[in-house]
Amino acid sequence: MFGFLKKSPAETPASAAPAPSWRERLKNGLARTRSQLGGLGALFSRGKVDDELLEELETRLLMSDVGIAATERLLADLKARAKREKLETPQAIQQALADALVDILLPLEQPLEVSTHKPFVIMLAGINGAGKTTSIGKLARHFQAQGKSVLLAAGDTFRAAAREQLETWGERNGVTVIAQEGGDPAAVIFDAIGAARARGIDVVLADTAGRLPTQLHLMEEIAKVRRVIRKADPTAPHETLLVLDANIGQNALQQVAAFDRAIEVSGLVLTKLDGTAKGGVVAAIAAQCPKPIRFIGVGEGIDDLRPFRARDFVDALFE
Repeated sequence: MFGFLKKSPAETPASAAPAPSWRERLKNGLARTRSQLGGLGALFSRGKVDDELLEELETRLLMSDVGIAATERLLADLKARAKREKLETPQAIQQALADALVDILLPLEQPLEVSTHKPFVIMLAGINGAGKTTSIGKLARHFQAQGKSVLLAAGDTFRAAAREQLETWGERNGVTVIAQEGGDPAAVIFDAIGAARARGIDVVLADTAGRLPTQLHLMEEIAKVRRVIRKADPTAPHETLLVLDANIGQNALQQVAAFDRAIEVSGLVLTKLDGTAKGGVVAAIAAQCPKPIRFIGVGEGIDDLRPFRARDFVDALFE
């Protein structure tokens, strides 16, 4: 279903092209956002930072969902650098803007460390369609690649497809899935933590049903799930990830605020950057609700969800 199975060398044609590097996939994935920013080279071609350039740049940044707060900071930073460093070439101006954006994004670059507890319990939340269940499959593979054992808790007991996705992944890759048809999602996750402790599992990935922040009864339900997790392990969840679809742009800020009130979000997974021109929302998050972005997704492949790196992200936007 996910296409997680890899061909053995014997099955791979000798003429097959090498897989693109992560930098290439990231650059390709951010193509629509880069296009939205489009033509910055031409914009900077006059070699000076003046009011006309700043006004045009403001428009392009806002259209890419960078947001007002981050845009104002970027423009002020660029203006100050231009004066201080006497920027007089298109390359120098573009580099100054890129460096200013990296400065804004660097605080979000906090890789997730899962060795502090065993099992390390990660609770995932998000609205329907954000890519939560798919992200769990990719995260499981990511942690397995680090030599960690993984257990999945199918806490989305309302959507049969979510449970089936996790179970299919588990069968193909030897990952235990704790699931039940219907029932209480909190109970499923509680049982999963107990099973992980008994089996010496390193990481528990706990799925939850999608919900909108405006569905107050469902937000209370997910808050209950978090309370029950704490009963299974008073130190858990050790990470509470909110999965965001990059296509929603500025609406991501409201989602972060609402879910944070309910379940104390500690990190973000930003998916579907390859399908949106609104990748600038990363800067808006940094300026207005600076939660660490643990992972970003730029494609459907199992390796297209990777830890967020500010410099790599910015380089892909400006190359």
